[in-house]
Amino acid sequence: MPKMDPRLITIALDTKGFMPPKEGAALYEYAYKSQEMALGPLVEIGSYCGKSTVYLGASALETGRVLFSVDHHRGSEENQAGWEHHDPSLVNPATNRIDTLSLWRSTIESANLEHCVIAIVGESGTVADNWSTPISFLFIDGGHGSEPAWTDYNKWTPHVANRGLMAIHDVFEDPKDGGRPPFEIYLEATRSGNFVEIGREGSLRILQKTQP
Repeated sequence: MPKMDPRLITIALDTKGFMPPKEGAALYEYAYKSQEMALGPLVEIGSYCGKSTVYLGASALETGRVLFSVDHHRGSEENQAGWEHHDPSLVNPATNRIDTLSLWRSTIESANLEHCVIAIVGESGTVADNWSTPISFLFIDGGHGSEPAWTDYNKWTPHVANRGLMAIHDVFEDPKDGGRPPFEIYLEATRSGNFVEIGREGSLRILQKTQP
């Protein structure tokens, strides 16, 4: 497996977001490895300003695949005003709403990944309801509230190809370290018998689908 392009690493590190470098490197590596396990594109649920998109896009570039990045670009619950991860610089003054799409596009353009990274701007559940292509690698990092996290899990996991990989971000065993929904969907995946954990780095969990 080739090492990730240092230029893309620099872009990822400089992009706004919540992906620690070691977790980003693991995301790239497992996304790359997924080509050996299943056919199909990569899908990212939740991209914010494009930090994780660069790590995944680098893998798509190296393996000749396409990454579909799904996000409504209005920010998750925890990004809204009054919440811990609110960033006023991301608010569009014309609408008074968060809008990360332009920053995401600038990130992907600067990384020269526009030919292999495709933005799908919309609600995750709606997109999943109209999706039919088997996925080789699914990354769930959308809204961390109960409803959006379970929607992402319930509607997207059926599309993961057998032996394909799924990564879940912000999985914390201790409630003091973070919200519960990502941990809860991780538990459901491992208990369902459809997925088995094959790796972890920080709060990132990597699972392989073992049942169609």
